Amino acid sequence: MVKVILKGGVEKEYEKGTTVYQIAESISEGLARNAMAGEVNGEVKDLRFEINEDCSVNILTFEDLNGKKAFWHTTSHVMAQAVKRLFPEVKLTIGPSIDNGFYYDFDIDRAFTQEDLTNIEEEMKKIIKEDLKLERFTLPKDKAIELMKDEPYKVELINDLPEGEEISFYRQGDFTDLCAGPHLLSIGKIKAFKLLSSSGAYWRGNEKNKMLQRIYGISFMKASELDEYINLIEEAKKRDHRKLGKELDLFFFDETAPGMAYWLPKGFTMLNTLIEFWREEHKKRGYQEFSGPQLNSSVLWKTSGHWDHYKEDMFVLEDADGNEQALKPMNCPNSIKVYQTKLRSYKDLPLRFNDVDVIHRNEKSGQLNGLFRVRMFRQDDSHNYITEEQIGSEIKDIIEIATKMYSVFGLEYQLTLSTRPEDFMGEIETWNKAESDLKKVLDEICGENNYRINEGDGAFYGPKIDIKMHDCLGREWQMGTVQLDFQLPQRFNLSYIDKDGNKKMPIMVHRAIFGSFERFIGIITEHFAGMYPLWLSPVQVKVLPIAEAHYDYANKVKEALEARGVRVELDERNEKIGYKIREAQMEKVPYMFVVGEKEKEAGQVAIRKRKDGDIGTKNLDEAINMIVKEIEEKSL
Repeated sequence: MVKVILKGGVEKEYEKGTTVYQIAESISEGLARNAMAGEVNGEVKDLRFEINEDCSVNILTFEDLNGKKAFWHTTSHVMAQAVKRLFPEVKLTIGPSIDNGFYYDFDIDRAFTQEDLTNIEEEMKKIIKEDLKLERFTLPKDKAIELMKDEPYKVELINDLPEGEEISFYRQGDFTDLCAGPHLLSIGKIKAFKLLSSSGAYWRGNEKNKMLQRIYGISFMKASELDEYINLIEEAKKRDHRKLGKELDLFFFDETAPGMAYWLPKGFTMLNTLIEFWREEHKKRGYQEFSGPQLNSSVLWKTSGHWDHYKEDMFVLEDADGNEQALKPMNCPNSIKVYQTKLRSYKDLPLRFNDVDVIHRNEKSGQLNGLFRVRMFRQDDSHNYITEEQIGSEIKDIIEIATKMYSVFGLEYQLTLSTRPEDFMGEIETWNKAESDLKKVLDEICGENNYRINEGDGAFYGPKIDIKMHDCLGREWQMGTVQLDFQLPQRFNLSYIDKDGNKKMPIMVHRAIFGSFERFIGIITEHFAGMYPLWLSPVQVKVLPIAEAHYDYANKVKEALEARGVRVELDERNEKIGYKIREAQMEKVPYMFVVGEKEKEAGQVAIRKRKDGDIGTKNLDEAINMIVKEIEEKSL
């Protein structure tokens, strides 16, 4: 018998060899019916997975992201099966689930058309009606290669597997795919799906490799859920930050600098406003801002470990003396150099160095995506140096900052613990301790099991807490991160003097709240559909005179607003007032002050609000006080 701890801490005993699905059945018939996969000791496993030792088991449904991913992964196999039936000459590559659906890459000599996608969907419907069961099996390497001999990409993947690694396959009817899973038990659960788009994609994301054809899709257990998702996609298109960035004169991208934004005056005003808010909040908490070089010798990056683990994502060049240099993709080594400028005492810790320097990452061109994925950005970075005893209090303090800064935008978040990756650096015992420390802190902050665990997704130098946020469309975004690092202090031989006069090594905490200012602006642009809160809006008030006779008074209104620090524009065009109002609405300006003869004589303004329209007339001072109060309170 084996002991299994279920969700909520309930402990049960089962016979060895009991599957995850059978455990779900033992809990309830409804849970088994809705089960997609399971988490065994925090690792996502197939429902077919057999339990042979004491462990914890959590049954995943479509309500869980990893449950959705198992569902979507199975749908990707159905799509690949349909493509193979319609285009027998196609060669299969990979077809994973992603955070919002799935895709599969195919080697075919032409691009897929919309008509092709429609035909593939029809074939998928036929396959799903067959309610095929998925059978998982394993083979030794030679037999695996023999089975996949007509699929060169699969053979390449098999040959790349480490010696002794299990090679698993999933079979559904006439279709078999090399795959680690997890998958549903059968495809009949897939009730609604849509193939969303197709595009080119390089094999393994390398532009030196062959261009493949990728099909993206989404699937659900109910048709109503698919309809809701399609509506959200249409709404997301209207909110696309790249489209709004051009319409609102905020930023643009140009082919002469791929992945690097040009910030227009209005956008740069907003960017600086956000940075100043960030600075104010950190200054209150004892953070010290510094700035470091953009270009560092490869010696620094080799010492930090980035050269071995991150070089392909760095811009590397040679200086006039023939020395290797790299544009910094991260600020941590520069922060370390600042730490090393003097002898540090335990009394100095926690020592928090934050910076907003521009950093560069050599992202693949196919991965660039507006402000969401760029090559040049400003990370809202800090590196905090602490003692081991300060881990809990420091992480709690960071989460408090995150809570404050997200709440200003009305954003809610969830915490995720990302554990040791395959290419980790350092001793495994150190990793185990660091992960244990973070789990303890998360248990205190969130309550036990009220956070996610993302196995193998930590940084190469330490485990991390990721902060995930949901926007108004329900989309999940990776926002801030808190990374515990025992490795870099050791590699750079950092130390402080403890209260007994002995040298000790500090622990380094890497942390960001927004992730990067550019990306965060992209996210909130879509979240607010360009209707930013008043305090952040590049233009906060637009003064609209009705006729030329009112220009002098309109200028006085503008000057009075500017004297109180309000960002204001005056529209003196010879246009009708209705046209001016519509233009200001299109520009998503939060407030309009309309002034005509009546307002001029009474020293008043007629106020229009972006969403509410006409809200009445106020004395000028009263109107300005209302605006300033809302800005100071950072009201939504």
